[in-house]
Amino acid sequence: MAFTIVACSGVSNAGKLTAQTGEMLLRCSCGAVEACIAVTRPTAALEAAARHADRILVLDGCGDCCGRKKIQALGVEPHLHLVATDCGIEKNGMADPRFDEIERLSAAVLKAIRG
Repeated sequence: MAFTIVACSGVSNAGKLTAQTGEMLLRCSCGAVEACIAVTRPTAALEAAARHADRILVLDGCGDCCGRKKIQALGVEPHLHLVATDCGIEKNGMADPRFDEIERLSAAVLKAIRG
């Protein structure tokens, strides 16, 4: 079963990283990721994505866990939840994510998905 990634997609480097990681995995995960949706999308779009998802992985940028809170507010419990800063990513303001950070977070997501 494939995962739908719900990315926090915040304005900090860690938030931007979640969206970029989700988009990369959508293209390069060999079917392990079927969709990636930003938690900043309208509530109706999040509800539709959650309803059609095989499994949901919430990818938050930091410990504020905005993505998980928003998806739980819809009555949905994610199958997996990862936080970028728990994976060695430093939250440092508005900087753009680096490619090595995208690779590191992508590897953590794939490891979690594959168990």
